[in-house]
Amino acid sequence: MYAGMTKADNAASNRVVDLRSDTVTQPTPAMREAMARAEVGDDVFGEDPTIRALEEKVADLLGKEAGLYVTSGTQSNLLGVLSHCQRGEEYLIGDSYHVYRSEALGTSVLGGVASFPLKTDAGGGIDPGAVKAAIKPDDPHCPITKLLCLENTVSGRVQPQERIETLTATAHANGLSVHLDGARLMNAAVKQGTAPAALVASVDTVSLCLSKGLGAPVGSVLTGPKDFIARARRLRKMLGGGMRQAGVIAAAGLHALDHHVDRLAEDHANARRLAEGLAAFPRLAVDVDAVDTNMLFITPHPDDADPLRAHLAKHGVVIAGQRPKIRIVTHLDVTESDVDRVIAAVGAFYGGR
Repeated sequence: MYAGMTKADNAASNRVVDLRSDTVTQPTPAMREAMARAEVGDDVFGEDPTIRALEEKVADLLGKEAGLYVTSGTQSNLLGVLSHCQRGEEYLIGDSYHVYRSEALGTSVLGGVASFPLKTDAGGGIDPGAVKAAIKPDDPHCPITKLLCLENTVSGRVQPQERIETLTATAHANGLSVHLDGARLMNAAVKQGTAPAALVASVDTVSLCLSKGLGAPVGSVLTGPKDFIARARRLRKMLGGGMRQAGVIAAAGLHALDHHVDRLAEDHANARRLAEGLAAFPRLAVDVDAVDTNMLFITPHPDDADPLRAHLAKHGVVIAGQRPKIRIVTHLDVTESDVDRVIAAVGAFYGGR
């Protein structure tokens, strides 16, 4: 048993604490029970009542006309961009945003839609002036700019609502639509104590992920106007995303929205507590002030990164392999005692160096 751990902690140390992402959450027993009881039908025929209920619930939650249940946030964003833009057209997007950096640029590869990255600041924000400057003139040498893609949260940082309103107003004034990657939008809503619909009222379309902090095993919902969702549904079929008796997984999303939203505050508190604890080690840089929700970033000394990761793995703590900054994510499978366990394990590593 290493420094700072109790016997109870040591007894629990066989359980892996996975801090790589909030996508690693396991369905709770109550969620599994909801999945087992789900009423199902053929969703391609529009006959799955549980999927219809989920789509309606998310659309209402976000203040949009309609929703479409899809397999992932990547698919949801892809359908969003392709439903807004035609081949040869363009969307503007922050250079650190998931759609641009981490979705294999499917918008360009599969849809023929160009992406134009805009520099983001330390908090993940875009300058509205940069948006206006990036809109292309009516010139055959240029693609036609049609869309602005935003994100909230960005690497766990809540985007200021005033900035979002200014960005959407700038886009709309210049004839652009706005799509928001709201993979962790519910984290932003809980953090600010604001209704989700209020955060996206000025945005045209929104993607909400159910399989991250909300804890469902799979799925996202794309929301927007009815005619937009009808186009997205056709594209979903074209991309091979039509599902049949998928109400068994949609039921997990409904359960998550009913039971796992308010508890996101626990993840935020655990992330802050973990950041404060890790910041005590001089060879480990941690920006505590940047912890808005359930993410923190640590920067070990370059010589420490791999040994630290290996040391933690031996003690049942899994962290990601990014360099130089390593993302740490708390979620519903990370408890307060797990936070203590991680801090103690890191302390044991640095205590011997």
